[in-house]
Amino acid sequence: MRVLGATATRQRATWATAALATAVVLLSLVACTPTGSQSERVTPTAQPLYPQVKTYPRIVVAENLDYGSDTGGRVDVCLPPDSTRSSTPRAAVISIHGGSWRAGDKANINWRSVCQWLASEGFVTFSVGYGLAPQHPFPAGIDDVRAAVRYMRSSAVVQKYDIDPKRIGAFGGSAGGNLAALLGVEGTGSLSSGSRIAAVAELSGPTNLTGDGIELADFRPLELSYLACASFEDCPQAVRASPLFQVDDSDPPFFIAHSLDERIPLEQSSAFVRALREHDIDTTFVTVKGHLHSIAMLSDDMRSRISNFFHSALDQPAG
Repeated sequence: MRVLGATATRQRATWATAALATAVVLLSLVACTPTGSQSERVTPTAQPLYPQVKTYPRIVVAENLDYGSDTGGRVDVCLPPDSTRSSTPRAAVISIHGGSWRAGDKANINWRSVCQWLASEGFVTFSVGYGLAPQHPFPAGIDDVRAAVRYMRSSAVVQKYDIDPKRIGAFGGSAGGNLAALLGVEGTGSLSSGSRIAAVAELSGPTNLTGDGIELADFRPLELSYLACASFEDCPQAVRASPLFQVDDSDPPFFIAHSLDERIPLEQSSAFVRALREHDIDTTFVTVKGHLHSIAMLSDDMRSRISNFFHSALDQPAG
């Protein structure tokens, strides 16, 4: 019988301990990986209804630039302060305002503040105005948003604003959240060309426009007006306008936030999160106690979460 020396015995004990520790870490990582529609639940602190209304005197805004919209839309560009510049081109974000697809304005005080906030975090931010229903029903809005992303990637814009065309993300709330999500899941393949984007952060976005996911009666006429449909029973474009039904394995990472008791049912985001995770898309899901809708959720904590998400997703070029 072979007798182990003291040193060999200690080595084997050390290896066994290390192996056990590694197994515990791996199991904990698996256990901590969110599945289905699991979310991180947060409780907002006392704050104004629209905490995002702040001024950013250091942020320069180039207003009402022509990006080639078919509906006459324009885009504002919010430029990061010089202190955020580096030796490499900067990531960019397209900001998409809400308003039930029929109202809202990129330049109102709330969305202008969003544009400047994102710029203050170092992202060249393009706040887009797009065609609104009923004059410009679906797909006019998403067509405009796609055109704005292609404009952001044009050589003249890339050079003028010192941006990296491979690092473009999208942010939106409410109807703008729907458009940001749809932009993120449309198409396949590379996230760094055409109108594809490398990251999406959206708040309170409706993701199922077929009539099966919106329980609030007062929202249905707005939805039908946007889709240019008389009823959900004869509205094939509802599926194309719904991010829930466009998800595939090539989609970018998502950050999704939704209040528990707001006007857009929580299941709209929960179902979308489940679909993304079923396709192994890296998805952060935050649910907020209360009824705050869209950018009304933008507390300092939520801003920090979204900024960290964009930095994590956009600090390196997309594939």
